[in-house]
Amino acid sequence: MIDRPAAGPAPTASPLPVDSLDLWGATAGLPEQVEAAASVARDLPGLPDRTRVEQVVVLGMGGSGIAGDVLDAVASPTLPVPVVVTKGYAPPDFVGPNSLVFVLSFAGDTEETVEAAGAAYEAGASMVVVSSGGALTRLAAEWDVPVVPVPRTIPQPRAALGAMAVPPLVVLEEIGLFPGAARWIALAVEQLRRRRDRLVASGSPAEEVARRIGRTVPLIHGAQAVGAVAAQRWKTQVNENAKAPAFWNVYPELCHNEIAGWGQHGDVTRQLFTVVNLRHDGEHPQIRLRFDAVATVLAEVVAGMVEVRAQGEGDLAQLLDLALFGDFVSLHLAGREEIDPGPVPVLIELKERLGPGSGG
Repeated sequence: MIDRPAAGPAPTASPLPVDSLDLWGATAGLPEQVEAAASVARDLPGLPDRTRVEQVVVLGMGGSGIAGDVLDAVASPTLPVPVVVTKGYAPPDFVGPNSLVFVLSFAGDTEETVEAAGAAYEAGASMVVVSSGGALTRLAAEWDVPVVPVPRTIPQPRAALGAMAVPPLVVLEEIGLFPGAARWIALAVEQLRRRRDRLVASGSPAEEVARRIGRTVPLIHGAQAVGAVAAQRWKTQVNENAKAPAFWNVYPELCHNEIAGWGQHGDVTRQLFTVVNLRHDGEHPQIRLRFDAVATVLAEVVAGMVEVRAQGEGDLAQLLDLALFGDFVSLHLAGREEIDPGPVPVLIELKERLGPGSGG
């Protein structure tokens, strides 16, 4: 039994020059968000019997869809059934009565996810919806499908990582597919509180990483599943919060292609790119050697290299720890340019061009 960690100091007021949606506060509230999500997801009615589930499928896009990647990264190594994360308009063709489908949409109106959910329902799959409302919640009531509610007070989908990612882990534990989830979640909350309390302070490590990145383009590298999801999260948070380009890749795959592209234009790349290496305890021994070997290749052709090392016990704690660090880096990058991290007008414009039903 893990003792609940002390709540710690209340998150500080946003230090950013402009932060109209208080994304700073929402980000600082991740430990409490994770804890609350675990509580609200328990004892759902209508869950399938464990013996009926032959595969787990996650439907979702953007800030909601990455919650499926978290599930895949932290649970797949021990789950007795495969996990498939689908980001698009249709579920896999194999989805049927023996599938457990998690439908993740912050607002409940994501065009791709709503359409894919309808197809999964027609195929006879067991389903769980995680959403704050919208079309999906209405459909779930019609379909008699359990819903895990997401707080409407969260200002943006990308600020709801805990609320979206934790409920599927709890559900899988409740039906007997992922025993021990409660312990891993508690350990994650404990680590997130420790990390948060350091990151909200002036002169934090996240602020220093943002300073080192400056106006260069971050190229975020992670290793294996945990590092890949963390790197993707960093990339999308820089895109949406700092309104800046960023890219990511994963070890060992990048050793078979990406590094061949470095060197030819070193006079340009050393002015443009900063490599950010996200490290965690679950790396294969050869991966550690690869990080060192690649560093020798990149050192002369990029503006700089930064390393961020995960802390905490367990894959979930370390993945969310890296994600929280990156969230604060992206907010500091926005602050350095006096950019409001909350609104994403170009995404709203795109959804308006696509018409009704394309929202998040």
